Amino acid sequence: MHLTIIGSGDAFGSGGRYNTCFLLKTAKATLLIDCGASVLPALNAQNADRNAIDAIVLSHLHGDHFGGLPFFLLDAQFLARRDKPLLIAGPPGTKARLEAAMEVFFPKSTGSKWKFPWLVKEIEVGVADDVLGHSIVTAEVIHQSGAPSTALRLSDGEKTFAYSGDTEWTDALLPIARGADLFICECYGFAGKLNGHLTWEVLQPRLGDLGARQTMVTHMNPTMLSRLDEVRAGGVLIADDGLTMAF
Repeated sequence: MHLTIIGSGDAFGSGGRYNTCFLLKTAKATLLIDCGASVLPALNAQNADRNAIDAIVLSHLHGDHFGGLPFFLLDAQFLARRDKPLLIAGPPGTKARLEAAMEVFFPKSTGSKWKFPWLVKEIEVGVADDVLGHSIVTAEVIHQSGAPSTALRLSDGEKTFAYSGDTEWTDALLPIARGADLFICECYGFAGKLNGHLTWEVLQPRLGDLGARQTMVTHMNPTMLSRLDEVRAGGVLIADDGLTMAF
């Protein structure tokens, strides 16, 4: 697998980072993992080929993780001139939330005559499923979003990518991360306990329990960004916009 970090920021763009979006090229397809509101400028800033993306996989339905979808779809319709299919996969509630967002931002857009086929697939939490030949399983985590917020584990049969989504610590992360070639984990703050999010103080003692081959932290607020040297010394990778890696 090959990863390009399109956006590694929190909801507020701390440190000038774009909202969450990971471009993952696998043995079978090119995927976006999450699609935050800033996805189009972020993709353009990195000269990423939007039409090469086969599917968008969502962890949960907050704007900094899925809010770029209406813009992505209309860009594909009018500017990128997409003609190949697009699959959008997410937790239960994805279809209704996406349609609502599209009607808020671009009224009557859900009734467009689309120039390319696209569909929404809702993944039942905890039930193994398939996304374009990738095995995927999700787990519900602790983060209020009006629908299930999930961590996800995805494999192309050769490598395994895992991602926490946004969450407090929960043991539901353990089977998601265990043995993954790369586990990307949100770590919003440096110290204390936060509602709906992890901090380095909580995450660091549990790194060994996760059992991933590599762990990377992302979705960081200023308290984390100001202490990255300390975090890096803890043996994790640090997400940054534009970072690329093969695993």
